[in-house]
Amino acid sequence: MKHRIILVSGMSGAGKTTAMGILEDMGYHCMDQFPVKLLPNLLEMIAHGSDTRFHNLALSTNLVDFNEFKNTLGVLDIDLQILILESSNQELLKRYKFTRRTHPMLLSNIATTLEDGIQIERERLSKLKEQNCLVVDTSFLNATELKQRLNKVFAINNRASFSISFISFGYKNGLPMDADLLFDVRFLPNPYWIEALRSKSGNDKEVYDYVMSDKETKRFINKLKPFLDYAFKQYIKEGKNHFTVGIGCTGGMHRSVSIVNWLFEEYGKKYHCFKEHRDLE
Repeated sequence: MKHRIILVSGMSGAGKTTAMGILEDMGYHCMDQFPVKLLPNLLEMIAHGSDTRFHNLALSTNLVDFNEFKNTLGVLDIDLQILILESSNQELLKRYKFTRRTHPMLLSNIATTLEDGIQIERERLSKLKEQNCLVVDTSFLNATELKQRLNKVFAINNRASFSISFISFGYKNGLPMDADLLFDVRFLPNPYWIEALRSKSGNDKEVYDYVMSDKETKRFINKLKPFLDYAFKQYIKEGKNHFTVGIGCTGGMHRSVSIVNWLFEEYGKKYHCFKEHRDLE
């Protein structure tokens, strides 16, 4: 599979830093304002290194160095995609007045006023927009809307950046403090009372099959899944990056472990998922 590199550039103040944060949450290894003089070293690591972080890489650069980045990366056998961010002059002026930061064109003595700096970048940007790239105008976009836009185009393996942790636990050992949602499954039949299953856990097929084949478990799953489907979509819409679901039984060994294993397999088909069995020895 080819390495994928997203080259991010555009108007100063249009949201490159925000975009890089979103791409990082999506699973990209991000290098913000990477020095152009170090490009040969980076190319060597990409072409001959074994670091898996470079399989999906995002680099941001200013409009001054953009062409050198593009031409240098263009010689590699990679999936190179370009993201250009822009915004209206009025919005950029408002953002700089609000943040009180200094425009890069002023810092480099290329411009003498903020308006001049924006206009100089605007002229350079007009040449870039003729190339094959995705141009996103952030004038009226908030961070959540920008995230949704980037997810549609740059999602790794067609997965959204939203990730989920499923945690099994035992109520007798206390609640997991980082859980966003908690579900109590102590009403399900308990394998603990079957001597042959007592020393096993929900990671063992015998216990898993016992729990998941029970009619009450099936009824519970049939009610739980539609709720989680709905909840996850709403949290994604709100721009949440990660969500933690806790499943608890008495000791955290049988029922909760089985349910978490099922949820992990089910939602792992669509989202980036993690699982933890907190109270298993």
